[in-house]
Amino acid sequence: MSTSSLHPHGVFSAALTPLDAELAPDHARFVDHCRYLLDEGCDGIAMLGTTGEANSFSVAERTALLEAVVAAGIAPRRLLPGTGVAALSDTIALTRHALSVGVDTVVMLPPFYYKNVTDDGIFASYSEVVQRIGDARLKVVLYHYPQMSAQPISHALIERLRKAYPATFTGIKDSSGDFANMTAMVERFPGFAVLGGADPLMLPLLRKGGAGCITATSNVVARSLAYVFKHFGDSDDDPALKAAQARIVKARELVSQFPQMASLKALAADRTKHAGWQRLRPPLESLQPDQLNELLANAAAFAASA
Repeated sequence: MSTSSLHPHGVFSAALTPLDAELAPDHARFVDHCRYLLDEGCDGIAMLGTTGEANSFSVAERTALLEAVVAAGIAPRRLLPGTGVAALSDTIALTRHALSVGVDTVVMLPPFYYKNVTDDGIFASYSEVVQRIGDARLKVVLYHYPQMSAQPISHALIERLRKAYPATFTGIKDSSGDFANMTAMVERFPGFAVLGGADPLMLPLLRKGGAGCITATSNVVARSLAYVFKHFGDSDDDPALKAAQARIVKARELVSQFPQMASLKALAADRTKHAGWQRLRPPLESLQPDQLNELLANAAAFAASA
């Protein structure tokens, strides 16, 4: 089971969002992608995050996509939608909507437009969300991605939030790539789910007491990530574990040679044979033809070596 009553554990895919010809979220194709990810071994779907282009979508687009996924029969307990945006009222609306369709755990960016705000300001923002929603079911996974948001989540802020709302703030996705920061949170906050945002770091993080991952490359190598999650306690000499970790590292390198979201979408297009998967909403761009050809050649070599 992907989530407990306390906090999420496991492999959660930072799922891509397919777009239709009007550059709107393609509901049917997204549902198919969610089913594929779950079949490949993901414990859940972290939809509408950075990899899912969420901050390019309106509140209405985001709520409609979540409704479509739930209506298609994907269990709300397996969904971790992103609900944190720049406007407090929109964050509240998105979070309240998630609860209304049966989703109790959300991933929440801090408000990110204004820079150099204090921990007091970020605490006040999160506190307003929790108090105005006033629903004991709500569980929040914080989202630390300072390279993108320019708004880090400090350990002091986590401590304050957990003290004020111990049943609500149950975990964090750390996409900083700073392994020392992840392990320090594991040590400082017992029972707090620390989820890595970089696929190759999941194995060492699990061995330090981490809870799993919310990662982009799971769109490509979910099966390997699921194997590592299940067997992380095995010896490093286990050839299957070593092979799975090696595939994860190689896949991350493959999709990082060119812009990551465009690369992942190109690979989804190649896997499904649906060219529409390559669409991204501007300002993000699809790969150039020479980049696409090189990526697919490298992907074929990767598949052959697996």
